[in-house]
Amino acid sequence: MTNLYQSFSADQITNPEIFPSLLFYYGMLTIIGTRGNLTILGIPNTNVRKQYYEYILEEYQNHHYINLIDIEILFNDMAFDGQWRPALEFISKAYKENTSVRSSIEGERNIQGFFTAYLSVNAYYLTMPEVELNHGFCDMFLMPDLQRYAEVAHSYILELKYLPKEKYDTQGTAQWQEAVEQIHGYAAGPKVRQLCQGTQLHCIVIQFCGWELVRMEEV
Repeated sequence: MTNLYQSFSADQITNPEIFPSLLFYYGMLTIIGTRGNLTILGIPNTNVRKQYYEYILEEYQNHHYINLIDIEILFNDMAFDGQWRPALEFISKAYKENTSVRSSIEGERNIQGFFTAYLSVNAYYLTMPEVELNHGFCDMFLMPDLQRYAEVAHSYILELKYLPKEKYDTQGTAQWQEAVEQIHGYAAGPKVRQLCQGTQLHCIVIQFCGWELVRMEEV
């Protein structure tokens, strides 16, 4: 969600508040809804989504190389056996170790972009960030690509939460409980059953304090 700026100068395009508007005018993002006075932007189609996250992934890899074969092996276990923790812990560790990400703006959007970029390597799923489920927008839904991989047996909703270090002790527990309620609400919607296509659904909440993973559980 963002404010959509109709005009801006060239020296403003790196401003985090302006950059989504630039992507919109280049056709990389499209309007998918509104919430109050904010505009909800989304990636218009699968091809653009793939190009967008491939570019982000390339930038991450340039700063901190990760052997993608290792994570693809973990994705196999995630898709076929429901063993999700090793893959998600791998991405969480990579986020912590990527100094270029850590030195930039911390927050849920930053973490979500990092997770989406690396989950896009996963051939077994269509990675869908900010998908509307049961009157809310989940952080990420991994929809099994059963047309190509009929043996995939598991699907996932991921809810990513972030707090700065100075707020975690006082707000961490309440934030976790809110996330659990949110993800249960998403999972209860009829649209989810259609997207899961008969696979076993896992609801995973992932909580960060700064760039440290502090809690990750199936709820």
